[in-house]
Amino acid sequence: MRPVVLCFSGLDPSGGAGLQADIEAIGQAGAHAAIACTAITIQSSQQVFEFEACAASLVKDQAVAVLEDLPVRAIKSGMLGTTDNIAMLTELFAKQTIDADTPFVLDPVLVANSGGSLGDEQTLVTAFRKLLPYATLITPNTHELRALSGEQDLHVAAKKLCAQGTHAVLVKTSHDFDSGDIEQYLYINGEMVHQSILPRLKGEFHGSGCSLASFIAGRLAVGDALIDAVKAADNWITQTLRAADVPHPDDDAAQLIPNRFVSYSQIQ
Repeated sequence: MRPVVLCFSGLDPSGGAGLQADIEAIGQAGAHAAIACTAITIQSSQQVFEFEACAASLVKDQAVAVLEDLPVRAIKSGMLGTTDNIAMLTELFAKQTIDADTPFVLDPVLVANSGGSLGDEQTLVTAFRKLLPYATLITPNTHELRALSGEQDLHVAAKKLCAQGTHAVLVKTSHDFDSGDIEQYLYINGEMVHQSILPRLKGEFHGSGCSLASFIAGRLAVGDALIDAVKAADNWITQTLRAADVPHPDDDAAQLIPNRFVSYSQIQ
């Protein structure tokens, strides 16, 4: 069987983000996605209206069923939604229900790309800080990186999180709207080991962060080194955004949906 990535993520009815993005991106990376659903959201491709988190016991039971059944080679978490769910995932690592050597990509979702709240931010930040040391890589946007670190400078923020026990941080400037191209920096153990410049494409994209993190998790599951997984994801995500679907062609401000069925094999 293909290696499995177990994802903790929420349901997005529009299919642009959340668990659907995870499934598509991981499949394109060459792995199989298994899902522990953390929340049901009410959202369109443009806006989050409401969400209801799944009970932590339910999410845990979903995850354990997968861990006992399938060859899980990586973990990815996106929207967790509540401190109980974050604490539950932290406990799965602390009690070694999830093997300590399993790569873990943590996308510390605090706010939806459309601006919708996904919970009390400071409470979530406090809970996330206990989960960060178990992550192989965290992929925060600029807002999340600043919130988690308490630092405004993105490089200082990444180094600080590494000093506090986070293994690696992917700094992404895609939410820094004053910059030109998108700059990304990979810090491992506090040292910058890779940087890339990606073109800033016209428009805003719904689910691009989920897609990037999930593709990296998929490549880690099939055996890539972390730097190689990030490089492959940079290449792939650019192609998915170039080929994005346009749900509202008459509205220049409307978010686009990445076309995640651009296959990895086609862009080698």
